[in-house]
Amino acid sequence: MFFALSGFLVAGSLERSKTLISFLGNRFIRIYPALAVEVLLAAFILGAIYTEYDLRDYFADPQFFSYLMNVTGHIHYNLPGVFLDNPDAAMVNGQLWTVPFELECYMVIAALFLLGVVRRRVIALIATPVLIIGFAIARYWKHESDWGVMPTTASGNLLICAFLAGVTFYLYRDKVLWDLRIFFASVAVILGAYWFTSFGDFIAIPAMGYVTVFLGLTSPPKLSILRGADYSYGVFLYGYPIQQAFVALGPWAHNWWLNGIVCSIVAACFAAFSWRFIERPALKLRKQVTWLENLSLQRGAKQELAGAVSK
Repeated sequence: MFFALSGFLVAGSLERSKTLISFLGNRFIRIYPALAVEVLLAAFILGAIYTEYDLRDYFADPQFFSYLMNVTGHIHYNLPGVFLDNPDAAMVNGQLWTVPFELECYMVIAALFLLGVVRRRVIALIATPVLIIGFAIARYWKHESDWGVMPTTASGNLLICAFLAGVTFYLYRDKVLWDLRIFFASVAVILGAYWFTSFGDFIAIPAMGYVTVFLGLTSPPKLSILRGADYSYGVFLYGYPIQQAFVALGPWAHNWWLNGIVCSIVAACFAAFSWRFIERPALKLRKQVTWLENLSLQRGAKQELAGAVSK
C-alpha cells in the first residue's frame, strides 16, 4: 500500500517538475538525510550499546563499515555482535529492504518522464498491466510451476508494480470514479485474490492501488500535533530497530502487545525527532534545487538562441 500511495504522490511531484533536476533533487532531499541519520545512529549508538563485542573490535569489524553503506541505498542488515540472540537474529533494520526498490521506482518514473508519459499517459496504462503479468509469469517459471513453493511474502517486483499502479491512478485521476461502493468492491477483490489464488498479490495490485489512493484522498480530522507534520518516514526508519532493541532486553519483552505499545510510543518519538530536526529542515533545500533547475533552463535557452542565431 505504501508503494501505491508513493507512486500516486511521486507522480504529482514529477508532473510539477520542469526537469529531472528538480524531481530527482527533491527525492534525494526527502529520502537521504533522514536515512543517513538513522543509519549513523544505529551504527554508532545502538550497535555500540547492544554489541557483544569489545568496542574496539566492534568499530574495527568490516561488518560495521558495510552497514554504513546503507546511506547509499546498498543495504546491509547486520552489525557485528548485535541482536544475535533475538528471534530475528542479527537483524538491525529489516525494514530497509524496500529502499533499493524505492530508488528503482524513481529511476523507472524518471525514464517514463523522458518518454513523455506525463503528456502521453496511455504509456503508463499499458506498461503497468504488462509488467504485472510479466512478473507473475516470471515467478511461475522460476518456481517451475509448483504452486506449493510459491512465495507468500512481498517481492521487489511486486513493489514496483504497486508503485506504477499508483502512478497510473494519478495520471488518470480525472477519469477514475472515487466511490465508496467501488472501494468496498476493491477490498473484496483483494481478499478474494489472496484467499483463492497463488498469484493474489499480483492480481490484487489494481484493487490495492484504488483502495490505497481512495484512503489517501480522504481528509480525516488530525490531532493538532500531527498537523503540518509527516511522521510516516520516521516510523518506517526507526520502528524495526526499536523493536529489536526492546526484544533484546529479555523474554519478558517478547510479549506482542507490550512490545507493540512500548515500541509504537518510542518510534513515534523518534519519528517526531526525525521530522522536526532532519526532514523538515532538509526540505528547505528545495529552494536550492529550484535555483539549479532554473539555471539549467536558462543555459539551455541561451544555447538554443545561440544555435538559432548561428543558423
